Amino acid sequence: MELLDLPLIWAFIIGFGIIMYVLMDGFDLGVGILFPFAPNEESRDVMMNTVAPVWDGNETWLVLGGAGLLAAFPMVYSIFLPALYIGVFLLLAGLIFRGVAFEFRFKARTSRYLWNWAFAGGSTVASFAQGAVVGAYIQGFETANGVYVGGALDWLTPFTVLTGLGLLAGYALLGSTWLIMKTEGRLQEWAYRITLPLLAAVLAVFAIISVWTPFVDEMVQERWFSNLTVIWILPVLTLICAFQIFRSVRNRSEGMPFVATMGLFITTYLGLVVSRWPYVVPPDYTLWDAASAPGSQLFLLIGLVFVIPIVLAYTAWTYWVFRGKVRAGEGYH
Repeated sequence: MELLDLPLIWAFIIGFGIIMYVLMDGFDLGVGILFPFAPNEESRDVMMNTVAPVWDGNETWLVLGGAGLLAAFPMVYSIFLPALYIGVFLLLAGLIFRGVAFEFRFKARTSRYLWNWAFAGGSTVASFAQGAVVGAYIQGFETANGVYVGGALDWLTPFTVLTGLGLLAGYALLGSTWLIMKTEGRLQEWAYRITLPLLAAVLAVFAIISVWTPFVDEMVQERWFSNLTVIWILPVLTLICAFQIFRSVRNRSEGMPFVATMGLFITTYLGLVVSRWPYVVPPDYTLWDAASAPGSQLFLLIGLVFVIPIVLAYTAWTYWVFRGKVRAGEGYH
């Protein structure tokens, strides 16, 4: 056990779970964000059917990452929850509304419009809350002796509002490129039309956050501007992914826009990790400071060695079974 850096291993596992959740749940949240703007009710039926078979499985990664975080880094919970409980509540409430709407909308007749708004509203609130929480993580937490001493609304600042709006646009972009890949006809053409404006919005927010972030914390500024030849490859890769989205949409490619959008999210996520590494509770506590007892970490790690391959296997099988286009009148329900 002494040969293993358990906090580092757990940081990798939790980081992997987070990016899997962002990529896999991000596109179905994006479909919900776009829901009110769909061409018609039939298009909304198809949109929901594209994600109905996979959305609940996608959220497995949120549970896995959250449970792993509690087990491996309990200090994170003891500080994050008091600091972010309003944002976390909004996130969970949005996911609940969205999940209920999945099941009730297909059975409703006269009240279907209410479930449309529940699905769209839940997706929008959950996405904004996620982005705002990420912004709060970037700007750091006011702590003393391992306890959060800030206010209940310290997480809600102009910077976190911007990151929340940025994630809304990013998830909407994931949703539109997912629809390009999974649909056809009028709905697919609509998805093609909105993808490039969404890409422009994402890049605009990305540029503002990139300029703003170094002024939020001096450590972030030093991290980026003292390693110009190393970590600046990440923004370059982000721009390459953005160009690939633009080119593939112009060429009417179906699968590449979604793949390139996932690449854009991955490079942005890695940029966030690099900005704050190795602090899990910035600006004071590293992952080694926040770690639980080595015995607890090792015990739970053994369990995850079996769980993660199973989750990956059934996730891959689900996407394989429900591969291909979704058409009007067809679907999971």
